[in-house]
Amino acid sequence: MPEHRTRANGGRRSSDVERQLAVEAAARGAEEILRAYEATLEGWVRALDLRDGETQGHSRRVVDLTVRLAREFGVCTEQLVHVRRGALLHDVGKMALPDTILLKAGELDEEEQALMRRHPEHAWEMLKGIDFLRPALDIPFCHHERWDGTGYPRGLKGEEIPLTARLFAVVDVWDALRYDRAYRAGWSSERVKEHLREGAGTHFDARVVPAFLGILERDGEPVFADWPAGR
Repeated sequence: MPEHRTRANGGRRSSDVERQLAVEAAARGAEEILRAYEATLEGWVRALDLRDGETQGHSRRVVDLTVRLAREFGVCTEQLVHVRRGALLHDVGKMALPDTILLKAGELDEEEQALMRRHPEHAWEMLKGIDFLRPALDIPFCHHERWDGTGYPRGLKGEEIPLTARLFAVVDVWDALRYDRAYRAGWSSERVKEHLREGAGTHFDARVVPAFLGILERDGEPVFADWPAGR
């Protein structure tokens, strides 16, 4: 083979290797950035849980169950990433609330309830400018909407409510009632299940409740260790 052709072939191989190395380096960089993003989200949620008197167990339970429920409804793997992020950040808007409301041991008065009900709007304002989180916003923004249209912040009704928010609403109410809160003890499993059944078709999408209860029946209730105690 002529020398100039050998050099040309060697040059092409070298260029191919360099391009491949560049592609691999870019992929590694993107993965590192994504891991940093995810770690930041986890940090936000841990800070909010500790401030709100919640525990890591709460966030991990609702994320785990929402992802499992979404799979039951055929949500694709790519979309499950956004479901997980949305469930993780569902109450991020509460960061905008004062401690007098967030940490109040008793029931909120009418004015305080009105301020509390703004937390989905706060979540929208906080996250809408973050491109990689926009696909996850349905849950933080819409999880307090109700099937019969009496929810908030927009009074959406039926299938106007995004599917992922309808799924999460059932999980969130289950977890809120099942476990202890500062103002009351958690309910028994059967009492919570009956409450969900009663809300099917009014508070909740009637298709979602039996699917969720089926997961609990099949897999049992999830248990996760909590963050270390203390604020």
